[in-house]
Amino acid sequence: MSEERFLCPEGSVDRADKVLASAFPETSRSRIKRAIEEGQIRRENGSPLDPKSKLSPGEYLIVDLTPPEKQIHSPVPIPLSVIFEDEDLIVIDKVSGMVVHPGEGTGEDTLVHALLHHCESELCPIGVPDRPGIVHRLDKDTSGVMVVAKTEKAYHPLVSQFSQRTTGKLYHALVAGRPQTDKGEISFPIGRHPKVRVKMAVVEKGGKPAHTQWRVLSSYKEKFSLVECRISTGRTHQIRVHLSSSGHPLAGDSTYGYRSSRYGGHRFPRVMLHAQSLRFLHPLSGKQLTFSTPVPKDFESALSLLTIK
Repeated sequence: MSEERFLCPEGSVDRADKVLASAFPETSRSRIKRAIEEGQIRRENGSPLDPKSKLSPGEYLIVDLTPPEKQIHSPVPIPLSVIFEDEDLIVIDKVSGMVVHPGEGTGEDTLVHALLHHCESELCPIGVPDRPGIVHRLDKDTSGVMVVAKTEKAYHPLVSQFSQRTTGKLYHALVAGRPQTDKGEISFPIGRHPKVRVKMAVVEKGGKPAHTQWRVLSSYKEKFSLVECRISTGRTHQIRVHLSSSGHPLAGDSTYGYRSSRYGGHRFPRVMLHAQSLRFLHPLSGKQLTFSTPVPKDFESALSLLTIK
């Protein structure tokens, strides 16, 4: 979209952000507010304009709602397992080993590259250049359900649901050992590790609140346990850090304490964590949606080997 003249409609005087949000329903109010603040929307007569400025009927504005940055990554034909898709969002079953978005040291094999190809580059521009449409993330090794916004009008409501903790997130984790109880809660704050900055840790000061509920689904000769985790917060590495702090690191998670020599020589192909289900409200219809996916073959195979042994 290039610059265009916008004639304020007849009617009562109102704030600029409200008038423009009504006139451009496909664009979120937060985007309109930012466009005003960055000078992409201004009065034709040159007088100052801010989001709360009152507009008069018959007044002209110069409006340019072109995304401030263009996508810099190329679409790559990487297969995706699509669980659900409509014009506003897409829900996928992310495979283990796939990085969600480009960053330092990543190649052209991220989820973003795959989505740009699948959506024919029509992916929500918010979050560019590296995170178009990304409203939450899973670690590289973690498999399972993810939702991505395809449009700006879907992006902001989805981000709000995750930030306000109104989504429902359920994970399956294979952990070392057998917890002393069948279920419990962990509410230790999480922050950057004081010495190893690429790691997270339970910290006494400066951390963010984190809450994990867990229950044991099954155990394997007391050496390993399959645990279901519900998280109401979404801190980086939250489940991995919380369960490791309780003495039960995730199988295969060498970053947070798993050593095969300590646990019968058992080796695993990756960190054994799977995002089993995700619940949220559709950002446009308001309908509650729940999507789930079974553990993938590598996870299933690891459980079978433990059962046999």
